[in-house]
Amino acid sequence: MKRWVNKNKLYLIGALVGAVGGFIYWQQIGCVSGTCMITSKPVNSTLYGALMGTLLLGLFKKEDAKDNIKKEDAKDV
Repeated sequence: MKRWVNKNKLYLIGALVGAVGGFIYWQQIGCVSGTCMITSKPVNSTLYGALMGTLLLGLFKKEDAKDNIKKEDAKDV
């Protein structure tokens, strides 16, 4: 478990920061009419923020050399 957390640290940090950002966005700006899909409920905007934070910080994750070798071997088969 500890190794998995260390391996996916950027994703977890991104999800946490994004979730906090999504909640703050809902709290401060939100949707007055209640018809907005993402910002009408705090759960929706929090989950959307977590997803966006995960995807954003996931761009900066470096792949291991072992993973690259495995992908190249899979292409050859």
